[in-house]
Amino acid sequence: MDVPAILSKIAATATQKELIFPTTTEMALKLQRVLDDPDCSIDQLAKLVRADPLLATRVVAVANSVIYNRSGRAIADVKNAVSRVGFDTLRVLAAAVVVRQMEGMARTPAHRQMAVRLWEHTAHVAALSQVIARRVTHVNPDTAFFAGIIHEVGGFYLISRAKEFPGLLEGENGSLLAWDEGGAAEVGRAVLQRLSAPAPVVEAIEGMWLGYLAMPPHSLADTLLLADQLAPVESPLSQLAGNGREGTEARIDVALDNETLSSILEESAEEVQSLIEALHA
Repeated sequence: MDVPAILSKIAATATQKELIFPTTTEMALKLQRVLDDPDCSIDQLAKLVRADPLLATRVVAVANSVIYNRSGRAIADVKNAVSRVGFDTLRVLAAAVVVRQMEGMARTPAHRQMAVRLWEHTAHVAALSQVIARRVTHVNPDTAFFAGIIHEVGGFYLISRAKEFPGLLEGENGSLLAWDEGGAAEVGRAVLQRLSAPAPVVEAIEGMWLGYLAMPPHSLADTLLLADQLAPVESPLSQLAGNGREGTEARIDVALDNETLSSILEESAEEVQSLIEALHA
């Protein structure tokens, strides 16, 4: 099997806008376009959110999560939820709907299982990225949250197309799926372009694919790498690619002072868990 050629072909279909999304995903993409309008209003956004039950449920759930509900006062209406989370977080949640819908595009039981695990990994990375951005790297937390949500979007697309190419996601070809080999990264870039991901976020994800974690971590790419390594659920595609964690966790512990990092994670555990649960709503 010529895996690099197959990956290039898959990337080409996404680049040529042949990537077809479910209706819910199209609504989320429309919401993102409205958010790009500096004159958009909360009323306008709330109307769009209400039009999609999945997105509305997720927005309200996140608005009531520990990070966004410091007062402890739960809300149940979409307009107040949009106001509480803000436009930047609303963009993140629209992206989360897109990614979650892509999870459902897997066509075989084995691939669906892989997609579910990839979403579990994604939710953990996104939640951890938000906390790490605030407490460690001091980059914009909403941008980090967004980057964490979409960092594996190319992987979801690969899984959705895998049935057409038997053996593509089998262990025997796993080493060829490493992002730094170019082919799978090409797919990732194509799908990110289709989703109109902001250039700084794409650059950070590219940095994550390279796998170099600066010490001390300070950039958005470092934030993603650190969250990826700390996530309790590993990406099934990383496992197939042979990109194990052996050695990396030890370097993180030494460079960051494990006691301090553990303290940060312990203090933020409720926030992280609350965000993960909201993303699964």
